[in-house]
Amino acid sequence: MGALLLGSVCLHAQTTYNGQPLSLQTCREMALRQSKDLDQARIKEEMAGYDRKIAIANYFPKMGATGAYLYNTRDVKLISDEQSARLRNAGTTLDNDIWDAMGSRVDKMESGRIKEIGHALLDEFRNSPDKVDIATPINAIGEEIDAGLHPDLHNIWAGAVTIEQPVFVGGKIVYSNQMASLAQQLAQSQYDMKEADILLDVDQAYWQIISISEKKKLAESYSELLTRMLGDVDAAISAGVSTQSDALQVKVKANEAAMLLTQATHGLALAKMLLCQRIGLPLDSDIILADEGRDVIPEPSAPVQASLEDIYATRPETRSLELASQIYDRKAKIARADMMPTVALVGAYTLTNPNTFNGFQTTWQGGNLSAGVLVRIPIFHGGESLFKYKKAQAEARLYDDQLGNAREMIELQVSQQRKLFAEARQKLEMAASNLASADENLRSAKVGYEAGIIPTSTALAAHTAWLSAHSEFIDAGIQLQICASSLRKAEGQYHSNN
Repeated sequence: MGALLLGSVCLHAQTTYNGQPLSLQTCREMALRQSKDLDQARIKEEMAGYDRKIAIANYFPKMGATGAYLYNTRDVKLISDEQSARLRNAGTTLDNDIWDAMGSRVDKMESGRIKEIGHALLDEFRNSPDKVDIATPINAIGEEIDAGLHPDLHNIWAGAVTIEQPVFVGGKIVYSNQMASLAQQLAQSQYDMKEADILLDVDQAYWQIISISEKKKLAESYSELLTRMLGDVDAAISAGVSTQSDALQVKVKANEAAMLLTQATHGLALAKMLLCQRIGLPLDSDIILADEGRDVIPEPSAPVQASLEDIYATRPETRSLELASQIYDRKAKIARADMMPTVALVGAYTLTNPNTFNGFQTTWQGGNLSAGVLVRIPIFHGGESLFKYKKAQAEARLYDDQLGNAREMIELQVSQQRKLFAEARQKLEMAASNLASADENLRSAKVGYEAGIIPTSTALAAHTAWLSAHSEFIDAGIQLQICASSLRKAEGQYHSNN
């Protein structure tokens, strides 16, 4: 059957939301847009994408700039105060030593007269304004050297630009990138899982409204039938062909029909409130669904049966566990990399003020460029890296076991849902057959009752059977829709576009 007949029910005008009936697809899209859980899953997926970009950045060299300022209350002295004094007075000391040496030479002369003349001449030359001054320039040189040995380090400025390029880190960068990529896929899989749960909830709420709406129309039609029958009974009582007992039987059934109508009305309001909550509308929104006013409900087609391996590949649950297992496998390899040597190329350009490469002058000129190789070899850390490696291996095995259990549960779930869908289709065919029989039985009962050849109780029984057959037919059609949705979800085919 391509469609499910809803029976002879009267249609009622209803107010639509924003002037348009809400289709199942529209409800799905609205639910996905407003879901906070799905929004959180989307944010986690975005975060995983950034983690992957962070991991990729580790392939590139790291460059940084550093600046520093230091104030010292005292200067640095590279020589002692005694050495400083001798350096500053080196010229004077040399001049005195020269004259003392010349005096000693004169003292060694044998003739006393010559000694007197020699000392007199030395004194005259020493005190002469025209003598060569060697003390002053040598003292100046000494003072200049002493100043260099007392650099001004009250204010120290320093700057450096460094660069580091990893060469070998035990495969940590490669495995980190693989793990980040797997984590991004895991976030997408978890998003798909949330999406499937939301879509199934919306489908169930949507078809629940259709079910209650059709049963409300059925209750209205049933109440109208009993009202007409009650009028016929009153006329028959006036003609003397029926009794008050017949009228009471019809009134009881009419009251039951009114109760059914009240329950359906309240149930429909509650069901619509639930759907409004699912799709993000105010709970008091007056909505109408696209399938409420139709004479037929489209029968869902059975999902294309896929192999178990294809189902395992498309189900978010198994994909998540497979990805988690692979992530912990990479995590184990990263932990193993911590036990291996690391090699990196390093380079730096440094500047200081005072300039350490030019006599501590207060200038920025003359920086230093350096380059080298950095090798780090772990020797002993109490077994920390080894235990991290073994823990990650155990976690990977744990997810492997969970994946095996999940496969078994999915196989059982798919088998059950396929049987339930087949059952629902058979039940619909049986309900359609019963509906045709109930319609014919009611038609015959009405003719017989109007002809006065069957009693009121028999006519009421025909009406009751007609109501039951229509109700079962509606339930069977809605159950088939829900079973189709559950089967699509079980087989991993449940997405917003199907």
